[in-house]
Amino acid sequence: MKIATWNVNSIRTRLEHVTNWLSENPVDVLCLQETKVVDSDFPRPSFEQLGYNLYIYGQKSYNGVALLSRQPLENVSTGFTSILPDIQPEWDDQKRVITGVINGIRIVNLYVPNGSEIGSEKYQYKLRWLTVLREYLKNLKELTPATCICGDFNIALEDKDIHDKVKPEKHIMSSTAERQALQDILELGFADAFRKFTQDSGHYSWWDYRAASFPRNKGWRIDHHYLTPVLYESAKSCIIDIAPRKLTQPSDHTPVILELLN
Repeated sequence: MKIATWNVNSIRTRLEHVTNWLSENPVDVLCLQETKVVDSDFPRPSFEQLGYNLYIYGQKSYNGVALLSRQPLENVSTGFTSILPDIQPEWDDQKRVITGVINGIRIVNLYVPNGSEIGSEKYQYKLRWLTVLREYLKNLKELTPATCICGDFNIALEDKDIHDKVKPEKHIMSSTAERQALQDILELGFADAFRKFTQDSGHYSWWDYRAASFPRNKGWRIDHHYLTPVLYESAKSCIIDIAPRKLTQPSDHTPVILELLN
């Protein structure tokens, strides 16, 4: 089984990129982030023609996540409150969380807030959001031991996940508090699929549009697949496909593909 995650930075803007990629890389499940479109305007026919079932949780102009699956998913739910009914419903004003089950494997597709700037209100929101996420995942993991959480985490967990011109502790997406919040989540029993196969630096999934960051490979690895032990053991490969980032008017992110043994 192949599961891919890709922040497309507007599904309508990048529609041809995504459909062409799927035609060449027919993964079993594609997890999209930053779709930036309300559900009724999502370009469903383009993906249904490729044989995918669609599960969408979007909003206008911002955020938005979707699951595209070759076979129907079970137990699909959106947002935090579907699993944590006692939390404030405002946590789901931003459409950032969707989950479903395929062949006994739960896939959780996330778009973690960026945080804007260290110390800002958006930064504090991000840290609180990650605390809610931890409780959400704790509950889901108890329901489905075989769980993959993937998506745009907007956090580079280690210094080697960032190019060498950055001072991690002073930069959004790599501050100590953000890394600790993610580490607290991983301590629930999740491991990094990419690092099972690749330990060296220089591998990134996001490059700023500015300063020729992509041709200079001044990137960040912030798009991840994290797996519970049973899935980690069955992981066959996890690769970053940089080809879509080379296209004209690409997303600033590129797909990350996980392959699990059947």
